[in-house]
Amino acid sequence: LSSSIAPAPAAAPAKPAKKKASKPAKKAGPSVGDLILKAVSASKERSGVSLAALKKALAAGGYDVDKNKVRVKTAVKKLVLKGALVQTKGTGASGSFKMSKKTEAKKCQAKATYRGDIDVEK
Repeated sequence: LSSSIAPAPAAAPAKPAKKKASKPAKKAGPSVGDLILKAVSASKERSGVSLAALKKALAAGGYDVDKNKVRVKTAVKKLVLKGALVQTKGTGASGSFKMSKKTEAKKCQAKATYRGDIDVEK
């Protein structure tokens, strides 16, 4: 047996600082609520649009409905609470929905002012 002393372990190299994982950037484009409002306003149904028809319209517009079922439901509920949509049938997120009178009036007024249809007298 050798009586030599083992060399002192070398200092561990400093660990590089971990970079925080950056959050994925928000996708550009309209929110789910905006897409729903567009789909409902585009429909000509007198009794409103059912949730199933709404999902079909969103899917046709390129929105992944199967992946975001919960987002669609919560967006519909929030729009009803805000008063942007009126629920004509059903409860919760199920049933039929149509635009509220207030929202339609605002849209018509906004379109008229942007087009310059209304003459403002001074």
